[in-house]
Amino acid sequence: MGFSLLPKATPCILFLVLLSCTCFTSTDAYDPLDPIGNITIKWDIISWTPDGYVAVVTMNNFQQYRHIASPGWSLGWTWAKKEVIWSMMGGQTTEQGDCSKFKGGVPHCCKKDPTVVDLLPGTPYNQQIANCCKGGVLSSFAQDPTNAVASFQVSVGRAGTTNKTVKVPKNFTLKAPGPGYTCGPAKIVKPTQFIQADKRRVTQALMTWNVTCTYSQFLAQKTPSCCVSLSSFYNDTIVPCPTCACGCKSNSSQSGSCVDPGASHLASVVSGSGKNNLSPLVQCTSHMCPVRIHWHVKLNYKEYWRVKVTITNFNYRMNYSEWNLVVQHPNFDNLTQLFSFNYKSLTPYGSINDTAMLWGVKFYNDFLNQAGPNGNVQSELLFRKDKSTFTFDKGWAFPRRIYFNGDNCVMPPPDAYPWLPSAGSRQEVSLLALVVSSLVALVFYAHA
Repeated sequence: MGFSLLPKATPCILFLVLLSCTCFTSTDAYDPLDPIGNITIKWDIISWTPDGYVAVVTMNNFQQYRHIASPGWSLGWTWAKKEVIWSMMGGQTTEQGDCSKFKGGVPHCCKKDPTVVDLLPGTPYNQQIANCCKGGVLSSFAQDPTNAVASFQVSVGRAGTTNKTVKVPKNFTLKAPGPGYTCGPAKIVKPTQFIQADKRRVTQALMTWNVTCTYSQFLAQKTPSCCVSLSSFYNDTIVPCPTCACGCKSNSSQSGSCVDPGASHLASVVSGSGKNNLSPLVQCTSHMCPVRIHWHVKLNYKEYWRVKVTITNFNYRMNYSEWNLVVQHPNFDNLTQLFSFNYKSLTPYGSINDTAMLWGVKFYNDFLNQAGPNGNVQSELLFRKDKSTFTFDKGWAFPRRIYFNGDNCVMPPPDAYPWLPSAGSRQEVSLLALVVSSLVALVFYAHA
């Protein structure tokens, strides 16, 4: 909105407008549908060693609908002193570094800035601890809270052996597996308490610090990752995803980033697409999005109305496992039945129930195959009508916002939504009336 629309605005008001814009930009990691969502890393020192300590590092995903998919998370930091990692369980560092100074036992890692990854499923039991060895996959809290936690154990040397000599690591980084997360500084907190198996004794960590990491879609990728198309039973118009919603085919920076599904060499292109499986290789479309969500208003009953939702994968490099969809619509407080999807109500605005989280049924449709005939999942939603709010007019039946795997999808412009036939009829009648009145006026003036 330009300032020309506010001709009488005082400098103070203009300053407040600028200030609000600046604040929005600096807090782009804030998600209004998940205002307190974050990943918290907890570092518990459980015992001292001759030259350091043994700690259990736990990652808790408190994000309602954003999860970490394969190939999984990687956690990095910078040591405050000259610490080394003697051994690990439940995880490993990606590089050992230069350990040539050690004449006896060689440490697991001597790097100043180690990077830790999770171990794979099937790791021998003597190398595991609780909540480890999932290949770095971390479920969202609302979808699967039992698998929304990961842990590994680390034995640190040359670190100090008291609370006063141990220094907290710095510059924590979390990749999942690409960018997007920003981690704050480690803060020493009250030591964690542990309840023993017999539930009759409580022990506590010798020292604990926490690190909080938040997600920003703007940091994760330069362009959106999904878009929304719309249609309805009362209008033949199918509103497609906006053109170039996630990029353009003619963009030189994305040359070779899309594939024609009718190409004879399709299989060779996909199989030889390179080791970098993070950047999408999408099917050539007008929108160039890896994922498209289609919302179709299907049927209208006396007391109910029905919607069909289809999710299509256009990304040849990605099979979306444990996918989820977050949809905001005012009629979710009257959702009556859902077919072949799981459902959970999210209430980011307190008592207002207008946001739903949808995801696939385990071993049935929780796996969204890569681009191709099987690269889609679909379901239908049945809503009860609330006579005080229900209408098909002015696009009310379409969602206000849709997220796929935690990323905000590009919606079509509101003036492109399918119109009710009555609205089109009123426009035609109004146009006809204007033409008739003009003709009458011409005849009147011709005989005057």
